[in-house]
Amino acid sequence: MTVAPPVVGARDAGRVRPRGSRLAAPLLTLFDRERLRSVPAAPARLLDVGAGRGRFVAAARRAGYDATGIEPSPRGVAAAREAYGVELAAVELGEARGEGLDVVTAWHVLEHLDDPGAALDRIRSLLRPGGTLVVGVPNLASLQARLFGVRWFHLDLARHRVHFTPRGLHTLLRASGFDPVRTRHVLLEHNPLGMWLSLVPTRTPAYLFALLRGTTRFDALDTAITLASLPILPLAAIVEVIAGVARRGGTMVVVATRAR
Repeated sequence: MTVAPPVVGARDAGRVRPRGSRLAAPLLTLFDRERLRSVPAAPARLLDVGAGRGRFVAAARRAGYDATGIEPSPRGVAAAREAYGVELAAVELGEARGEGLDVVTAWHVLEHLDDPGAALDRIRSLLRPGGTLVVGVPNLASLQARLFGVRWFHLDLARHRVHFTPRGLHTLLRASGFDPVRTRHVLLEHNPLGMWLSLVPTRTPAYLFALLRGTTRFDALDTAITLASLPILPLAAIVEVIAGVARRGGTMVVVATRAR
């Protein structure tokens, strides 16, 4: 039950926050508020699985949750401590301790795992009966996936080991002892950007995201193409909202409860 290691550029190795994160702080705050709308109201004991740099754990704590997180990457754990003052447990999901949790969140984690079913079984053991699991994953049945194929931003081969349709994820959740309650397809985080980056015809797919993440080097031509494509961003966002209303959003969030 291991997570695919991220591809990290040499210049990114010591970076606590991605490039541009300070400028994007208001937008990231908006994303965190959107995530919290899928989570049962505080107070609650919450565990964030694959917590990355700890941003959501910090946001949940500010919102009144007793929130903790696990993150197998030492770089992520160090970044969470320095950037947000959050101490994450540096363990894999199979090594996570605790039981009787009210909420477990897994934001874009399952697609990175070799065995997502085993991960869900482990998460179930950490939740109290009736507790809530919130899962965010790319949607293989999305308009983006159908339109762009291998250039689909959320395909992210090598890092993503498996992809889900809504039906497939619901089936897996039920097999793991969860009852899906609702599925959200209109999402501000990931979806409009995914549509736009999939549209931009750069030589490096999703060049802007890769550059900000530090996994590719500056390229003058791809930068020019990206800047020239900015005017289509509003149109991409509108198309994605329509796709989400039609239950074909680029990513989805499923809220499920642990069956008793």
